[in-house]
Amino acid sequence: MKPTYVASNPDYAAQLMSLVLAMPMAKWLGIEFVKVEPGEVELDIAYREELSFVPGKMQATAIFAAADFAGVSAAGTLLPAGWINASIDCNLKIVAPADGEKLRARGRVVSHGKLLTVSAAEVFSVRNGEEVLCATALLTARNIELQRK
Repeated sequence: MKPTYVASNPDYAAQLMSLVLAMPMAKWLGIEFVKVEPGEVELDIAYREELSFVPGKMQATAIFAAADFAGVSAAGTLLPAGWINASIDCNLKIVAPADGEKLRARGRVVSHGKLLTVSAAEVFSVRNGEEVLCATALLTARNIELQRK
């Protein structure tokens, strides 16, 4: 049974997307959020030659980044206002080539706590609208309260 989460911050989606898309790496990867809901995030990264290891195949680092951003962003949807999070662990298993037009990563929260949140992500290679699983990941994010003035 899929858990149902409720965001404590009413502006969670806008805050999350603003924080993530302000990161130089997220900008360079061209991350596009497709879905942002409490405990779930879906994002796309379009294929570009500079993200490949041979023409037509995305490099493992791009696959890892898609999983990491999706999983840790899913964890971020449950943070209170004034909190951020950061990746502290990720285990990625590549199961097929990423040889589509884009990567689609779906992250979801597995266990949410005040200090740590564990999430999972699946990364798909998308070609002509068809998704093929290319990687799965288990991630841990550290939740950090920003200092008050």
